[in-house]
Amino acid sequence: MTRPWWQQSVVYQIYPRSFADSNGDGIGDIPGITAHLPYLAKLGIDVIWLSPVYASPMDDNGYDISDYRAIAPEFGTMADFDHMLQTAHDLGIRIVMDLVANHTSDEHEWFVQSRSSRNNPHRDYYIWRDAVDGHEPSNMGAVFGGSIWEWDEHTQQYYLHCFSKKQPDLNWENPRVRDEVFRMMDWWLAKGVDGFRMDVIGMIAKDPSFPSGEPGPTGYAPLYPLIQDERVHPWLREMRQRVLSKYDTLTVGEVGGATVETAKKYADLDGSELSMVFQFEHVGLTGTPERGKWVTDKPRLVDLKRVFDRWERGLDGVAWNSLYWDNHDQPRAVSRWGNDAPQWRELSAKMLATCLHLMQGTPYVYQGEELGMTNFPFERMDQIDDLEAHDAYRMLTRDCGCSHDEAMAAMREICRDNARTPMQWDDGPQAGFTTGTPWLAVNPNHTQINAAAQQDDPTSVFAHYQGLIALRRRSELVVGGSFCLLEPESEELFVYERVLGNERMLVACNFSDHDVLWQLPEEYRSAERIPEACNYDAPEPGTLRPYESMAVLAAI
Repeated sequence: MTRPWWQQSVVYQIYPRSFADSNGDGIGDIPGITAHLPYLAKLGIDVIWLSPVYASPMDDNGYDISDYRAIAPEFGTMADFDHMLQTAHDLGIRIVMDLVANHTSDEHEWFVQSRSSRNNPHRDYYIWRDAVDGHEPSNMGAVFGGSIWEWDEHTQQYYLHCFSKKQPDLNWENPRVRDEVFRMMDWWLAKGVDGFRMDVIGMIAKDPSFPSGEPGPTGYAPLYPLIQDERVHPWLREMRQRVLSKYDTLTVGEVGGATVETAKKYADLDGSELSMVFQFEHVGLTGTPERGKWVTDKPRLVDLKRVFDRWERGLDGVAWNSLYWDNHDQPRAVSRWGNDAPQWRELSAKMLATCLHLMQGTPYVYQGEELGMTNFPFERMDQIDDLEAHDAYRMLTRDCGCSHDEAMAAMREICRDNARTPMQWDDGPQAGFTTGTPWLAVNPNHTQINAAAQQDDPTSVFAHYQGLIALRRRSELVVGGSFCLLEPESEELFVYERVLGNERMLVACNFSDHDVLWQLPEEYRSAERIPEACNYDAPEPGTLRPYESMAVLAAI
């Protein structure tokens, strides 16, 4: 059948600051990306999701944009970008930009004008409110700590910021704001980019009453009741009509709190809004009301399977799934979901890849995942850059009674900077990422885990990803087959079946570090194993070995 190209694609996320530094200043850049595009072509990926490279003061590593049509000098120039885009297209790789349109930097010209006076034409580009009884209009807390409201002494009002105080939220109720965003999107698409990953797009609509809530441990109420998901959809349909309908794009929306039912609206196969959404149920399976996500517990496999099963079956035939283990906001996949101990790291990294890539949906690979890169052994907060982590450390030690060691254990498990350490290209100084001092320390295990050691090794994690990506490209069963979860109550095995026409495929993954007794269903016992999906040389009948993965094909 004819499918949109993005249903058959594998997407690779680049976090530019940490990918490759071409000029020795310790910060990854666009020429560094261009130089490594042949590596990505060799891996076989179809699309790059490029995290922000726009002009920015870098309060939140580029997610605070001061000019949507300029490139941050530390990343290069617009000419560098154009060269990267052309080189990627010449290699058959599409580029998807990160669209950050819930907020801007407070240094963006729109906000500079907005805060200059209450009568400025840009005033209602942002959300301003009077004080209530001498304090903030409501008691909700921002994602990066403190209140969602920041006082502006000059105009004697508060402005809203759901993240850093240097990231004021745009007022999407204002049609002029939507005009500005749509013109900017059209400008990039006309330049030749192939779509957008839309940062926190589910947050652009807020309850205009800005209610207060029950305070949590930090003294502020949770933010997310503020978000009015239903009111986003007319704006996305307007975006589709005015901009996206003119181009052949991949669009993926980051939607915190998304359910299967809400995803059907965002990613309906009728193409009225987005191609797909990022949901967070599977990465939010641990945590407590007091500490939030900052715990060291591992997710239960039974819970993980239920989430994937619900999404696979729920969207089949009506919307499209995105598939991921990690990204720039999550810890490293092999450390979170597998086992990063030296004796198990490669096996579990391959197993995780098999488990994810053979489901229905578009798989996303985060830079270094294809090498089995791991979390960083953080011991001190001065090793960590991330705003969210520093706020969490204060919360854990001040409000939750955690010791330094307990707080750092949570950082090593959950902190976003685990994924932001520099890409490990070789075993030399600074892992080949830079000739200077890197902005964030290189993981000391780069001497064992690096691209140079894996690219030509047919047994490597890299080679395993190559095989799975090639398998998806040639198999309609992998792309479009239905999903059926088997062994739902097993705490060790993730087993599922894919069916399309007269083809069926069984995928079995052992998430434990020990042998598990398990027999292939009878109809598969004489079936052919798929070499690209198996991480042991030969099967051992009746057993799945530690972190073993296998896929077998059979005819119905």
